[in-house]
Amino acid sequence: MHFLNVATVVFAGLLATGSAEQAHAGQSRLWSAYDSVLSNAKYIDLTHTIEPAMPIWRGFGNITFSQAVNKLTGKPFAYTKDLFVANAYQLTTDQMGTQLDAPAHFNPYFAASDEIPATFALRKLVVIDVSNKVATNSSYAATVDDVLEWEAKHGRIPQRSVVFVRSDWSKTWPSVDTDVFPQVLLETVQFLHLQRSILFHGHEPLDTDMTSDFASERWLLTHGYAQAEGVTNLHMVPPTGCLLSTGFPKFLGGTGNYVRFVAVCPPDWPQGILPGSTPEAPLPEYKNALVWNSQKGHRSRS
Repeated sequence: MHFLNVATVVFAGLLATGSAEQAHAGQSRLWSAYDSVLSNAKYIDLTHTIEPAMPIWRGFGNITFSQAVNKLTGKPFAYTKDLFVANAYQLTTDQMGTQLDAPAHFNPYFAASDEIPATFALRKLVVIDVSNKVATNSSYAATVDDVLEWEAKHGRIPQRSVVFVRSDWSKTWPSVDTDVFPQVLLETVQFLHLQRSILFHGHEPLDTDMTSDFASERWLLTHGYAQAEGVTNLHMVPPTGCLLSTGFPKFLGGTGNYVRFVAVCPPDWPQGILPGSTPEAPLPEYKNALVWNSQKGHRSRS
């Protein structure tokens, strides 16, 4: 797509280093890339909101939200007394919601969450759609043929790109089946990494496959590859032409990441929002205040 071609040309000019003049030129080119490409792009959130009742793997405990308590008074922080409020979270695992699995999840000798490099932040995004096959087989497993079929239409998958497998499983979130779900075959993830040299792959369910020994996930993580799980809104993203922005916290020694995935798509793509098309600075003021709801177990505006 023209969008990626322009971005590639602009970013290629940033490779030169050395003098102060070159550094300044590189900075200017990067800002020009934003002005000419990214400021006009469409941004699509591919992330589930973390909430107490969200689906979670059956082996993990439930998560809970609460009001943060002032240790000096023993009472929750309040706007009237403390000028601010804060939340506290009882998170039973770093493996929930939209996530980026660190290899240390299965192999202690590979990277933990805080050891994943910052270079994961921005990559080309490939979306392989198997939703039609999942519609007739809820446990369909994506195959190498699905990858080759995608390549027959769109060309070879770029090296060091991110490949997401669209199944539309997430469309019914949070009412999803976490025991029977679309899968990705072991031979498929091996092909993507060993034959196409991708950065990582991702899928909508909370697991890669339904095998008793986690065959696909175990191979990936024990060989040092990260993977994304719990991705959503892939039906809004084209198969080619977008970038993927990845942001996540750095938990020391973490085995997983709560992650924010955002697809950055061409300006003429009908889905997504433009920078500045919604209030950003300041952010919008809402009609209803955000208050603690003891019945829901979290803050809400209703």
